[in-house]
Amino acid sequence: MSSRLSKFLGISSETLVLRVYTSKPEEWHGCANTSQSRQNSQTEILELAGNTTRDYKKAQIARRHILLAVANDEELNQLLKRVTIASGGVLPRIHPELLAKKRGTKSKSETILPPPEKRGRKATSGKKGSKKSKAAKPRMSKSQPKDSDKEGTSNTTSEYGPGDGFTILSSKSFVLGQKLSLTQSDISLIGSMRVEGIVHTTTTEIELKEDIGKALEKAGGKEFLETVKELRKSQGPLEVAEAAVSQSSRLAAKFVIHCQIPQWGLDKCEEHLEETIKNSLLAAEDKKLKCIAFPPFPSGRNCFPKQTATQVTLKAISAHFDDSSTSLLKNIYFLLFDSESIGIYVQEMAKLDTK
Repeated sequence: MSSRLSKFLGISSETLVLRVYTSKPEEWHGCANTSQSRQNSQTEILELAGNTTRDYKKAQIARRHILLAVANDEELNQLLKRVTIASGGVLPRIHPELLAKKRGTKSKSETILPPPEKRGRKATSGKKGSKKSKAAKPRMSKSQPKDSDKEGTSNTTSEYGPGDGFTILSSKSFVLGQKLSLTQSDISLIGSMRVEGIVHTTTTEIELKEDIGKALEKAGGKEFLETVKELRKSQGPLEVAEAAVSQSSRLAAKFVIHCQIPQWGLDKCEEHLEETIKNSLLAAEDKKLKCIAFPPFPSGRNCFPKQTATQVTLKAISAHFDDSSTSLLKNIYFLLFDSESIGIYVQEMAKLDTK
């Protein structure tokens, strides 16, 4: 371990990194047994642990930072899944069911469907009239959601977001009425989310390779692919922090906002990420959208740490609303799929100053 890193590492943390890579050599697959590859992996762990330390605003790398760094990297987590990091603590995991019960869920399956049944029973028991009135009221209760669905696809925002299968875990409102909501669901349901726009992080060529892109492609089908191809021809390559909008006829959302985020570690990458979020919001404003959704950013190598990405995203959105008093955006949903992301967003949303 180089001496220049000693001031950033506690003695126990430095020893721990060395022990991790000598504890179970059988876990190293083939060429990974070489000393050079181990040294490279040690450097990678230190780099990721350093990022985690900075996110938590600490001066030295502790054992817990190493644990979180390994857990957030898919390859390292798979490689060291049988290695126990002593005194590293436990991984933050918040079960969605517990959050829903504690903070209150706004899922339509629990809050909207039961009341019509109760009202129907009271109305039929209170009136001893003919059988025609009993048969007519259930028909009206079934037709009312259809009418509201049609209104929701035009200009109103009261019927937007997020829909069946989505649970709102918590929300926070700004002074001018804009609301940020944390929403938990399965990625396969992203095509049915009832918002006006969905933000899709992509590459320069507007490819649908990441999990979000694949889910949108599966939900949108050939029609969505055709609109993306047309956007590629008209738009050309996306630059870093640039955003472009395509229509989505088969999705519940009217538009998909494609944007290219910078790679983690590049010069001024956090500033470029903040600019990407602002450009996505401006694209939504240009289309006069009132309700959009932000799925999580891609994770893995060359990608932003979840904590940093969350902090930059909330900062950019807050700055957008502060600078634009006439913003048409009223609801922004953060669509989350895993307990780690939920825990990070709950923590960072609690720090957000909305006064």
